[in-house]
Amino acid sequence: MAFNPADLFKVKAAAEKFNSNHPKLIPFFGAVKNKVSVPGTVIEMAVVDQTGERIETNLRVQESDIELIRLLMEIGAKGQ
Repeated sequence: MAFNPADLFKVKAAAEKFNSNHPKLIPFFGAVKNKVSVPGTVIEMAVVDQTGERIETNLRVQESDIELIRLLMEIGAKGQ
């Protein structure tokens, strides 16, 4: 798979817009970063669409998940 450096600029611009639209999300991740990197922690997610239909799930963090979570947190911190 070829990597296009111009795509990074698109992602950066989209991330900046997302962060300006949702300013509480990054601080939330900062507040929970030490908790989600502990095996056994449960992460719950829910989506409610415009009709009110709710879809939810959860996952229990496993030892093998920790590196991916750490990398995502690092990338998110750089985008602030």
